[in-house]
Amino acid sequence: MQESIEQYMQTVGQQARTASRVLAGASTQTKNNALSAIYTALQNSENAILAANQVDMTKAHNNNLDSALLDRLELTPTRFKGMLQGLKDVIALTDPIGEITDMAFRPTGIQLGKMRVPLGVVGMIYESRPNVTLEAASLALKSGNAIILRGGSEALESNQAIAAAIQHGLTAAGVPEHAVQVINTPDRAAVGQLITMPEYVDVIVPRGGKGLIERITNEARVPVIKHLDGNCHVFVEAQADLQKALPIALNAKTHRYGVCNAMETLLVDENVAEEFLPRIAELYAEKKVELRGCNETQRILGESIVPATEEDWYTEYLGPILAVKVVTGLDEAIEHINKYGSHHTDSIITENFSLARQFLARVDSSSVMINASTRFADGFEYGLGAEIGISTDKIHARGPVGLEGLTSQKWIVFGDGQIRQ
Repeated sequence: MQESIEQYMQTVGQQARTASRVLAGASTQTKNNALSAIYTALQNSENAILAANQVDMTKAHNNNLDSALLDRLELTPTRFKGMLQGLKDVIALTDPIGEITDMAFRPTGIQLGKMRVPLGVVGMIYESRPNVTLEAASLALKSGNAIILRGGSEALESNQAIAAAIQHGLTAAGVPEHAVQVINTPDRAAVGQLITMPEYVDVIVPRGGKGLIERITNEARVPVIKHLDGNCHVFVEAQADLQKALPIALNAKTHRYGVCNAMETLLVDENVAEEFLPRIAELYAEKKVELRGCNETQRILGESIVPATEEDWYTEYLGPILAVKVVTGLDEAIEHINKYGSHHTDSIITENFSLARQFLARVDSSSVMINASTRFADGFEYGLGAEIGISTDKIHARGPVGLEGLTSQKWIVFGDGQIRQ
């Protein structure tokens, strides 16, 4: 069985490499035609895709998957429409491939600059979320990359149904069908092969839990763009407008629990804690959010609040649980975020512009916000059309990874017979 998986993945890799060379030279019109054909195929396959998702959901319930994973797995008609809208948005985006910048003449007479080019073949490994299959495929195609997608076993039926529609669209548009390949086996050995094929795969994008990310990081022989967990913070500073802070803190936590940009720790300046905490706690109680607080939080809200442990400050709950800490000011808040956070998304609520600028400069995260919910850290909300993930790395991409994150640049030189003396 191991040999057959190895042979299968080698074939997938070879097919992706061949397709990537065709895509690298494809025009914007060709790529958009393919994406439009995929859009039509998905529309025609909506019932089949939603039915496949129900099969996955039934299995997931029977296997007692937790609520966060169930939420990520489910495809509703509304979410399906959102997927289609995301695809339309990608079609409308400006094609970055072939863009030439930084042109300059050198004393020798040559003219040089940089041209944006595809990465080549992208390998993506992800859990739950069948919508990621379409988002990643559309971004890869628009940026001229072939992509190999390996979703979680819990979403196998959904992903295969979406893949069938994508394949139909590619064929209809005359684009290589192997430009997008969805691995058809849940065998973990397929992941091991995918991340150790540098001759066929140019970059790996893992998107899932800590265990998955750690495995990929430790075992990959291909460059990795990591999508780590989202231990996000909102800091209510002493000069915050509490009428702004209340809905922001509520939305950041309760808008949707099982997502990486949900707030997991609320930090409150001691100067406003007595006024703010009882008001926000009442709102959280209506949503049945469990609060785990520091000693000062317990003093203000009462002993019914669960005492927070050191582990709570590190935890991405992905559910209706929130850690709460009262801090002495901006410095302690920033120190807490940089120590316990995952460098994903953090927000300050304040009317003091000077302190807000300090927060922007000193918080070491891929997205830093002022007076806004962390839920805005999203490719769609950032105008990227969709995202392949949210990178917490600093190289090669950081934050939501859209089209530009799936490209590189190469130097180009224009001459007229010059030779080096």
